[in-house]
Formats: sequence, structure tokens, C-alpha cells
Amino acid sequence: MKKLVFAATCTLLLFSCQNQAQPKKSDTTMKTPAIAKETIYQFKVEDLSGKSFDFASLKGKKVIIVNTASKCGLTPQYKDLEATYKEYKDKGLVIVGFPANNFASQEPGTNEEIATFCQMNYGVSFPMMDKISVKGDDMAAIYQFLTQKAKNGLQDSKVEWNFQKYLINENGELEKVISPQTLVTDPEVLNWLKA
Repeated sequence: MKKLVFAATCTLLLFSCQNQAQPKKSDTTMKTPAIAKETIYQFKVEDLSGKSFDFASLKGKKVIIVNTASKCGLTPQYKDLEATYKEYKDKGLVIVGFPANNFASQEPGTNEEIATFCQMNYGVSFPMMDKISVKGDDMAAIYQFLTQKAKNGLQDSKVEWNFQKYLINENGELEKVISPQTLVTDPEVLNWLKA
């Protein structure tokens, strides 16, 4: 008899604990709001001429963001960037360059000097932004988004050198990080463009 009473008591306790663990109907209506995933569209920056550039204007397009420098061994990549931009801009691609002086002081010029250099040497027609910092304590907000998984939802990364590429999909989300040495003509980038 004692065993039966003990078993019944245990069953009641278990049932009681399960009921307490179940949310009350009124609790289910109070959901915590989901944290919205950040996109590139929240950013507004200035271009080399000081005009405002709103990334929200790029909705529905694929975007390659690249940090650039005029006095780097990788500077000739401007040629492939421009050729790729010309080939794919009518198919929904925008390349956005961000000059940065973070690596061996290889972008010392003013915005005006950078614009002249890019135009004279490579005929750059894709959008070039105001010179910024892409690492360190003064890292620009857009690069905080690109390099921090907590913001971009994909991965943490570090800008390794000039001409690192960030591939953004048509929804404004980071999809891939491409090393500085990898050209935009590499199959990995071209396959992404054509997908």
C-alpha cells in the first residue's frame, strides 16, 4: 500500500511540475520581438566629392565593397574592378570603393587626389567613397558591419590588406568575404555574379 501511495504521490508531483513548466495562455502572447538582421541598406556615407551616398539606393543589386589604395602592389586591381563593373553594371552589379590608409600608409592622398589618380590611371567609373578607416578604434561603421558577425549575421572577419572584397547579395546581406589577392575575375567571384 505504501508503494502505491508513494507512486501516486510521485506521479502527482511530476504532473504538477510539467504543468508549471507549460506557459500560461496569457504568456504566449507576450513574445520578445525578434532582433532585425542588419543590412547594408542602413548606411549613408559620402563619396569622394562630398555628396551623400545612400546604400538603400542599391536594393535589389549585387554589391562588391572593396577597400582601395593608390600606392599598393595590388593597386592594378582597379583595372579588373572597372572592367567587371562595366560588364555587369547593367545586370545589377555595383562596385563601391572605400579608399583607406590603414596598410603601410599606401593611401596618403586627399579625396581629390584619389579621384584624380583613379580617373587618370584606371578610368574608374564605379562609385568611390570618402577615405575612411577599415580597422582599429576609428573603424568606419560600415566596416564594423562587414567584419562583425553580430552585425552581419554571417561571419567575423578582419580586413587583411588593401583590396579585400565583401560580396553583398540583392537583399543587402553579406554573402562572402574575398581575400585581397583574389581578383574579381576569379571564378569564385564570377560564379557569384552569375548566380
